[in-house]
Amino acid sequence: MSLATNDSYAVGALTLAHSLRRVGTTKQLVLMITEEVSANMKSTLEETFDKVVVVDPLDSKDIANLTLLDRTELGITFTKLHCWTLLEFSKCVFLDADTLMIQNSDELFEREEFSAAPDAGWPDCFNSGVFVFRPNLNTFKDLVKHAMTHGSFDGGDQGLLNTFYSDWATKDISKHLPFIYNMVATATYSYLPAYKFFGHNVKIVHFIGATKPWLISFDEAGKAEIGATEKHSHDHLKLWWQIFNNSVRPQLNKSIVTTGSGSSPVAGQQLACLDTVTSAAYMDTPPPPGPAPPPSDNSQAWECGSPDYMGTASFDKILQKIDKTIQEKQSEK
Repeated sequence: MSLATNDSYAVGALTLAHSLRRVGTTKQLVLMITEEVSANMKSTLEETFDKVVVVDPLDSKDIANLTLLDRTELGITFTKLHCWTLLEFSKCVFLDADTLMIQNSDELFEREEFSAAPDAGWPDCFNSGVFVFRPNLNTFKDLVKHAMTHGSFDGGDQGLLNTFYSDWATKDISKHLPFIYNMVATATYSYLPAYKFFGHNVKIVHFIGATKPWLISFDEAGKAEIGATEKHSHDHLKLWWQIFNNSVRPQLNKSIVTTGSGSSPVAGQQLACLDTVTSAAYMDTPPPPGPAPPPSDNSQAWECGSPDYMGTASFDKILQKIDKTIQEKQSEK
């Protein structure tokens, strides 16, 4: 289950859906959308998802806390609470539209409400990009009441859900999902040794932050223009674009041609990803990505806190470098 509140996030949801199909999920794919999603995009979504549900938008309107995050658009994420109203389902797994399925994760349905993975920025909180829950109108009403009386400490759904499920951190460890089910893409930058060790087990990648895969720019040669942090998640960005190019772009191009580019709501949104020309490396059908290649051992890598601890910057290598330097100094005397 996922949520799209506009056409841009709908592109992310489409790519997520195809990544789920790619790994052979046996579960139904359900998407909640708001009226902000264009009619043309809605038709495309209905071709991909088993069920598309239109819900009313909920907005925290908490500008103060959202400004602290520098993400004032996140207030609309309160709309996510509608997932508790889908009573035809007994248990669901919610996935943000900016996540990508790397390996089949159907076993998440064996977990109970409320199961989620620790947030990379504050591990005593869970990240609300992936969680297991049971639809229940009473829970929905309680969440809305909690939002009205307590609000959200970050202005978005994550702050609200963490105070509502305030005992998540301490009560039941079985409801702590392993990080591999919600690995933020920047983890390859912030803790590269762990990624190199555990990375092959990653099942779900989460592109947190304001820079989403569908907003990535490409140069004239079709090469991705990404920052230092994103370079470490290049393999996952590449996989996202391969799935988009192979499965999603043809759908969207077809819908634009069907309605005429001048009148198409999708074209009217001027989705940057539709006008992007990507290189052949981003077009081929991909294997599941493995750990990112180690960074070069240079001063910039050390200053960024990401030297190759298991390679050129390992303890043994450093000792060898020290011994070599001492020997060279002694030979100069």
